Amino acid sequence: MTTLVTDGTGILGSKRVETEGGETRETPLARPATPEAAIAGDRPLRILIPSYRSDPYTGGQGVYLRHLTKALSDQGHSVDVISGPPYPVLDPRVGLIKLPSLDLYSKPKNWLGVPDYPRDEIRDEIDRGEYWTHVSGGFGEPWSFGERMAKWAPAHRSDYDVVHDNQTLCYGLLKLRALGMPVVGTIHHPISMDRRIAIAHAGSFKLRLLMRRWYSFLGMQKKVARALDIITTASENTKKDTAVDFGVDPAKMHVVHLGIDVAQFRPIPAIARRPNRLMATASADVPLKGLIYLVRAYAELLQRYPDLELTVVGRLREGPTENLLRQLGIRDRVNFVSGLTDEEIAERYAEATIAVAPSVYEGFGFPPGEAMACGVPVVATAGGSLPEIVGDAGIVTPVRDASALAAGIASLLENPEKRAELGAKGRARVLDKFQWTRTAAGVVRVYRQAIADAHARS
Repeated sequence: MTTLVTDGTGILGSKRVETEGGETRETPLARPATPEAAIAGDRPLRILIPSYRSDPYTGGQGVYLRHLTKALSDQGHSVDVISGPPYPVLDPRVGLIKLPSLDLYSKPKNWLGVPDYPRDEIRDEIDRGEYWTHVSGGFGEPWSFGERMAKWAPAHRSDYDVVHDNQTLCYGLLKLRALGMPVVGTIHHPISMDRRIAIAHAGSFKLRLLMRRWYSFLGMQKKVARALDIITTASENTKKDTAVDFGVDPAKMHVVHLGIDVAQFRPIPAIARRPNRLMATASADVPLKGLIYLVRAYAELLQRYPDLELTVVGRLREGPTENLLRQLGIRDRVNFVSGLTDEEIAERYAEATIAVAPSVYEGFGFPPGEAMACGVPVVATAGGSLPEIVGDAGIVTPVRDASALAAGIASLLENPEKRAELGAKGRARVLDKFQWTRTAAGVVRVYRQAIADAHARS
C-alpha cells in the first residue's frame, strides 16, 4: 500500500510503501514541476499507471507493467501503479496503490457455476454492478476498476503530472481527464481481435452467445479510445488494426515498441543446445495463440523426424487442444510445463533447437522476442505484429497453416548453419530495437506531449 506524505504545505515530499512483509519504506518524490518544466523535460515526472489486473503471470499486460515501471524509475521518474487484484510484482522503487475488487474469478463457484453473492464484501453500487455483470456472463472488472479509481482521484489529482493507462480503457479515465489530469492510453492490441477469433472457434451457438456477452466491455473500450487525446500502441500493426476496429484517428496514435529483458533472456553457453527440440510459449486453449496449428505441424513432422520433441510453456486443460492431441495419438509426446521463473524459461530456451510462435494474432509478441534474445532461431506465423518483431531474423509462415509451419520448421532442422545465423541475428535485432530503456524513453516523449496538450487547453 502506498501512502502519500506532504510536508505540511500540500507539497508532496515522499511516499511510504508497505511491502508484502509488512515493512514500511519511504522514498522521496519529485517536487511538483510546473507544466512548462515537465513539457521541456527539465524535471522528472510523477506518473500514475492504472492497470485493473496486473499480475505478470496473468498475461503480457502485467509483464509490460513490471518492466516499464522499472525502466521509468531507472530514468529518475517517480511512478505509482494503481491496480486491482491480482496485484503486480514491482520494482521496490515503484509505489502500489491497491483498489480491492471482489476478485470473483478467484472465488469458488456454487452449484449454478457462479460465485455466491458476497454480502460481507459489498460496499456500494460499484461492487453490486461488478457482481451482477460477472454472474450474467460479462467481464465487469475494467468498468468497476475505473469507477473506483474515479472516486479515489479527486483527492490526488495534483499528485501526478500524467496518467498512463495500461489498456483499461475505462470510463473512469475520462473522469480523471475531466479533473485536469493529462491521460495517455496504451493499446497493446484491440481486444476485438480476441473476440472475433474466440467466436469463430466456439463450438456451439450457445458458446458464441456467451462469448459475445463476455466481450461486451469492448463497447466501453472503443468509446474511451476514441475520446482520449493521445494513445501509444505496441506496433505499427496494432496502430493499423486499432484505427480499423476501434475507429481511432491514426494521427493521435504513437508507436512505442515494447522491450525484452535482455539481461534475463540471453544465451547461456554452459547449457548444451539439443538437436531435436521445439519450444513454444502458448496458452493451450486460447484460440488467439494458435497452438492447435503447432500440434498439427508437430504430428506431421514426427513422420519424418520421429525423435523430435515439443515443449510447451503453458498449462494443458481439458478442451480442444487436449482433444486434438489424443485424436492424433501424441498426447504423451508433448511436454507441457508451467509455473516457471524467467530464469527457468531462459534455461529451456538454451536447450531448444527452434522456438515456434504459432499465434493467429499478436499485438507485440513477447515469446518470440524472448527466444530471439536467447539466441534461439524462431519460426513464427504472420499473425498480427509478429513479422514486424521477427523481421529478417527468423522464418515467417502464413497464419493458420499447419503444413506451412511444419515446412518452415523442417527447413531449419535440416540446416544447422542457418539456425546459427538466425539465432545470432535475432539476439542482435532485440538488442538494437526492443529494449525497455528505449520503450521508457518513447513513452516519456508521449507523456510530455500529453502534458503540453493539456496545458494548452487549460
